[in-house]
Amino acid sequence: AAFSKSSGLSDEEVKDTFENFISRHPNGKMKPKDFGEIISRALPKKDASKLTQHAFRIYDLNNDGYVDFAEFMVVFFVLAEGDPKEVLTKIFRLFDVNGDGAISRKELTRLVKDMYGLLKRDNPDIGTEEKVAEAAFAEMDKDKDGKITEAEFVTACLGEEEFSKILSAKAMDIFMEEEA
Repeated sequence: AAFSKSSGLSDEEVKDTFENFISRHPNGKMKPKDFGEIISRALPKKDASKLTQHAFRIYDLNNDGYVDFAEFMVVFFVLAEGDPKEVLTKIFRLFDVNGDGAISRKELTRLVKDMYGLLKRDNPDIGTEEKVAEAAFAEMDKDKDGKITEAEFVTACLGEEEFSKILSAKAMDIFMEEEA
């Protein structure tokens, strides 16, 4: 009943979703490999394999190496129904590779590299991976301390920052497509 209220799904829909989840993951936990299979249905093979581990971090809220049903439903709801700030807060976890609460230049560069095929497909004139990563980092790191906080990330993505918007929009596309 709690999931029905928070997700906007009926009790029956939550029950069906739970039964479907449990039928595929009898121990109630989804492994990264299973998660990768879901991602690969939404993305071209080459891009899916690179992005699976990043995407898994968004869903694995307690960082135990699995996605349980509660985590799955919480993130599903936020990505489907959350306001832009809530969605960007989840997307921040995608970019914060080591989970320390900040995005380093290295983390952003790695993610841009992994997403570059998808970015280039939508924006053929986007420039090199290095230029995109450097421009996005400069836009987001407002206090120039060498790391991007969650607040800086959300502000840059909600603002009119060109590369920040391109990166966050592509990340949202990936996860919104997957849920559809």
